[in-house]
Amino acid sequence: MGSVEEKFRRLPSELQREVMDFIDFLLRKVKKKPAKKLRLDWAGGLKEYRDKFTSLELQKKALEWWD
Repeated sequence: MGSVEEKFRRLPSELQREVMDFIDFLLRKVKKKPAKKLRLDWAGGLKEYRDKFTSLELQKKALEWWD
C-alpha cells in the first residue's frame, strides 16, 4: 500500500501543494482553543428547589429544562 510519504512523492507538484493546504486546514481545525475561566455565577441558582427535590431529581429536571 505504501507510506504517506511515498504516496505524496508520487503526486505531481500542484497536487502536493493541495495536500499541504489540506493538512494546514486540518491543523487549524483541530487547534485547541484556550481554556475559559470557570464561571460560578450559577451557584445557588436552584436553591428554591432543594427542599422539593433530591440532587439526582434536580439533575434530571435540569436536563428536561434544557430540551
